[in-house]
Amino acid sequence: MSMFFDALETRSPQQREADLLARLPAQIAHAQQHAPAFARILQGVDAAAITSRAALARLPVTRKYELLQRQRDQIGQAGQPGHSPFGGFATHGFGKAMPRVFSSPGPIYEPEGTRPDYWRMARAIYAAGFRPGELVHNCFSYHFVPAGSMMETGAQALGCTVFPGGTGQTEQQVQAMAELRPAGYIGTPSFLKIILEKAAEQGIALPSLTKALVSGEAFPPSLRDWLAERGVAAYQAYATADLGLIAYETEAREGLVLDEGVIVEIVRPGTGDPVAEGEVGELVITTLNTDYPLIRFGTGDLSAVLPGQCPTGRTATRIKGWMGRADQTTKVRGMFVHPGQVAEVAKRFPQILKARLVVSGEMANDQMALQVETTETAEGLARLIGDAIREVTKLRGDVQLLPPGSLPNDGKVIEDARSYR
Repeated sequence: MSMFFDALETRSPQQREADLLARLPAQIAHAQQHAPAFARILQGVDAAAITSRAALARLPVTRKYELLQRQRDQIGQAGQPGHSPFGGFATHGFGKAMPRVFSSPGPIYEPEGTRPDYWRMARAIYAAGFRPGELVHNCFSYHFVPAGSMMETGAQALGCTVFPGGTGQTEQQVQAMAELRPAGYIGTPSFLKIILEKAAEQGIALPSLTKALVSGEAFPPSLRDWLAERGVAAYQAYATADLGLIAYETEAREGLVLDEGVIVEIVRPGTGDPVAEGEVGELVITTLNTDYPLIRFGTGDLSAVLPGQCPTGRTATRIKGWMGRADQTTKVRGMFVHPGQVAEVAKRFPQILKARLVVSGEMANDQMALQVETTETAEGLARLIGDAIREVTKLRGDVQLLPPGSLPNDGKVIEDARSYR
């Protein structure tokens, strides 16, 4: 049996890019016509002209907090014409086209459509070693959040049978695994560790459990190795309740390979501006899901593109995985300062190649300095930048001019270096 889920995984990068961009104008037009929120967000946009990444990058980014706010506003208008608990982002209402609705922290409500493998998880499950005809023990929650359904529908699309274990009830999980002998586990890595520890405590062998797909939390190498020592090869998937699968790990264990059904950009936090390849920034996703057509959706997660292709032969772009959160908003002297303000200051000066705001000192005695990479040290430049800082943030800040390459590549636009003792 092939190590690849389908032929899409081995397309040439050029063919993949052409295929994705060819679908983009129709998706944008569909969102404008059938999702009221995008009718407003993309008002005046000529969908037919969005045929390149450069054109896509000119569209606004919609971040999770904006989606939440639109949903809250709509829920507050319940009973009025056009009301939707999805904030106008879904293209269907309740009924046959939307068999389930889920809730994530916020709360944010997410629709599930009727397409097989709606969340596109089968690809990641296959890459983790699962094959048709196997039993999968699914320990993601089936309550409120979509994680359980995301994995179940993906496994079923692959041709697997699913045991819906859900969360908790560790002793019963061990018993079911011992008696049903599943081929593998799907769930959080920490719960898998708990299950294996409980099985060992009870003296129960789980010889069939040889593979796992994990997600939902950090998966450090130490835990990966701990599982491997107990005969379980575990791989990661990066997915969200809004977007479904974004990227997945392969047996090469060199970053995460991007899913075939999304267009991924990495932008400077607080902006919609793509960063150079290899630079850490915020993941912004455009999904080709027609039921919930999120266009340039800011995940709030940091990552970076890895050079080259996956040693397994998959040709899609790889990312490093989750590297932190992009929302670095902090409060300085009673005022909120956010990455978008740092970007606004930097955009006023073409001499600035990169900028990072460092907040130091102690609480109630904050000091703020904007570190900027520049090749120019013209007299008065620092003063002009300082004036812009005050105008944009309403706060005074020092300016430090640094040579190119001085700032770390970690995606931080605001660094809170204060002492909280």
